Amino acid sequence: MIGGGGGAALPAGLRERVLAASLAARAAGRSWPLAPQITGAEAFARAANAFDVLLGALREEDWVRPALRELDVQGLVGHLTGVEEDMHRALALDPEVAMASHVASTQPAADRQAGRAVAQTRAEWRRAADRTIELVRASGDPGAEVAVHGMRLPLDFLLIARAFELWVHESDIRRAVGLLPAVPDESTLSLMTSSVAGMLPLAAALTGVHEPTSVHLVLTGPGGGTWDLSIGSGSAASATMIVTDAVGFCQLVGNRAAPDDLELYITGDSGRAARVLAAASALALD
Repeated sequence: MIGGGGGAALPAGLRERVLAASLAARAAGRSWPLAPQITGAEAFARAANAFDVLLGALREEDWVRPALRELDVQGLVGHLTGVEEDMHRALALDPEVAMASHVASTQPAADRQAGRAVAQTRAEWRRAADRTIELVRASGDPGAEVAVHGMRLPLDFLLIARAFELWVHESDIRRAVGLLPAVPDESTLSLMTSSVAGMLPLAAALTGVHEPTSVHLVLTGPGGGTWDLSIGSGSAASATMIVTDAVGFCQLVGNRAAPDDLELYITGDSGRAARVLAAASALALD
């Protein structure tokens, strides 16, 4: 280890000069070696399968544990059934679902789980998720725009967001029943980090962060990468670099972690970096 073993102290500013030289030598991009590329549809299918495996491992008493908002685990699975049903409507170009509330629109599906056998709740969700996959395959156009819950996104991008949502709620359930968190496979995580990094300027705008800031975002570990982002508008942007773990950053975006929970390395304008990080959770749907 450089500087270890009681040797001479490192020259002042060496770390900063090494980082600056590294950034100058390597443009923003994915970590190497690259994870195999998959589509948003495949990412959603993988996330759905992982979620279904978790549900199959739950004990009967786990389904009544508090999970999110006022929902127990069974109600949260019902919420996700409602999301799939709204996806079906969106893929059928139903205009009423375009601006429907993500929470209010799916609450009836959550409510109807009360008193049901848990096997029935799980089977209903699985059928709904499989129907989404069937409709996506039938559409044949990953670039087609789909409008649902206040979002209008290309279908492939929307499916990445849906994979992200399933992972977040899988984590909610794991936390509720005392299981360790899961990490998406590297290909899925790579899609997730790319999508949320690209939407960080939007998150900043939604939360009133308009100061012109140049952000060099570095997400470490499998599924990570580097991105150069422009926050706000105007000239004389302040520059900052944010380095943190890819999974932790996704937890932040999913509103399941706070900036203080992350291991962060920040250079440049730390105040603006803090405001950008605080804004990231504005992308969460819940």
